[in-house]
Amino acid sequence: MNEVELEYKENIVPYSRKELINKLKSALKQSRFEHVLRVEQMAIKLAKLNDFDEEMASIGGLVHDYAKQRPDEDFIAAIKKYHLNENLLNYGNAIWHGAVGYLFVQNELKISNVEILNAVKYHTTGSKYMSTLSQIVYMADYLEMGREFPGVDEARKITFNNLQDGVAYQTKHTLEYLISNNKSVYPKTIDTYNQWVVNSKIK
Repeated sequence: MNEVELEYKENIVPYSRKELINKLKSALKQSRFEHVLRVEQMAIKLAKLNDFDEEMASIGGLVHDYAKQRPDEDFIAAIKKYHLNENLLNYGNAIWHGAVGYLFVQNELKISNVEILNAVKYHTTGSKYMSTLSQIVYMADYLEMGREFPGVDEARKITFNNLQDGVAYQTKHTLEYLISNNKSVYPKTIDTYNQWVVNSKIK
């Protein structure tokens, strides 16, 4: 599984890749830990395809789900402590582990790089404005090789050809899934749709 060979040299995190992986392993259940390793691999692949920094992609891919298995009480406390939008209280872990979880990445993993923190923040909902790294992590989480859902091969093909088209594809199909299953839609997801899908050519 852990096939990535990459030595961190840019001082983005205050430790080595191996040390970061050990921190994640202690924070996540095995299945989730294996998922983040696969997301890292996909993020690095997308970074190479888009001439983007591989170390940044590696870190973003690894830490995106750092807070995924925290108890709800941790998120609720953080929303109140940091005076985040109270509307977040109407949602749950699916939204919280990104929209709130980036704060745990910042405070506990001592990562202050804004691009990485935003990539964590937006990796489930997307955002109207997403940096290349945010797009990479958003798509790597969706496309990692353990994912199996109708259309995943098409989504990979589209994304490998054009990252922005991939963002549009995921956003459209995620919104379609939420609507068809009568699930609540986080407002930022609508913003993402309006920005990335409305004028795109994806189906």
